[in-house]
Parts: sequence; C-alpha cells; structure tokens
Amino acid sequence: MVQKISQNFFDLFGIPESFTVDLELIGEKYRDLQTKVHPDRFADAGEQKKLAAVQYSSYLNDAFGTLVSPIKRAAYMLVLHDLDIEHFNQSELSMDLLLEQMRLREALDGLSKEESQLAELSELKAEVAKKFQQSQLSFASYVDKGELPAAKQTFHEMQFLNKLLTEIETKEEQRLGY
Repeated sequence: MVQKISQNFFDLFGIPESFTVDLELIGEKYRDLQTKVHPDRFADAGEQKKLAAVQYSSYLNDAFGTLVSPIKRAAYMLVLHDLDIEHFNQSELSMDLLLEQMRLREALDGLSKEESQLAELSELKAEVAKKFQQSQLSFASYVDKGELPAAKQTFHEMQFLNKLLTEIETKEEQRLGY
C-alpha cells in the first residue's frame, strides 16, 4: 500500500535533502500522496489496512508540516545529522548576536500600545523579517558546506527571530483591534 513509515521526510516527498525547498512542489506531492493514502480510501478495507492508512496519513501530514516550515525544517535537518537542538547554551551565541537580540527586544518593548505606533511596528517587523530571511540563507549555506555547529547556532538565531516576528504580529493585531 505505502512506503515504510520511518522514511526520511525528504525521501518521502522525493526531493533532495536541502534546506532550500520548492514549496509549490512539496504542496503538489503532498496532495498526490494524500490522495493515495487518505484513510477514506480504505473505509471498506480490513482493520489493519485502515489503521495503516491513518498512521501513514498522519505521518504524511507531519512530514508536510515540517518541510513547509523553515523552523521545523531546520530543526529536522539538524536532528537528521544527530545534533541535539533541545539543549542549547546561550554562551554558544556570539556577543554581537546577543546584543542584537537585546536591541530588537528593547525596540519592541519600547513601543507603546498606541495605534500611532503602527508605522514604527511595521518598520521593526520589516527589519526582523529581513534578518530572518538572512538567517535562513546562512543556515542553508552552513548545512550545504557541512558546517553543522554554525548551522545549529544559526538555527537558534532563526528561532529567536521567528518568535519576535510572531510577537510583533500579535502587537499589530492588538493595535488594529483584531
């Protein structure tokens, strides 16, 4: 019925193991695979096949969610290379990066809750989004070159920037009354 459930997510989608992925292609392959293994297709099958279809469909959903998210994809790639991403020491980050994190955090915290601050919030969001893009490019480069400790450090930078972007978006929504 389906391939083995422990298959690498990149192999599952038939794409090279790379941080840089074609999201449209992944979407197409996901829809194709989901059509073939969706549990509804096995409604009249035996219990074992139904269970296998549910498990595989869940695995496929997890793989898709991982590959389309830059943070999840980066984490997955580091884990594939046997790197521990859960335990991280702040001392592993450069002083410049720590100072930059503090500056960005203070900039966000310094904005009042006034709607008039939307322009400043938007500028900060653009700055953080640009840094997030740059960190993704750096991560891809480090992984491609096999510089995994640097990739891990960049992954943690990506996590910080992604979290900050989420917080900025939340503050935007609050100011706009969403």
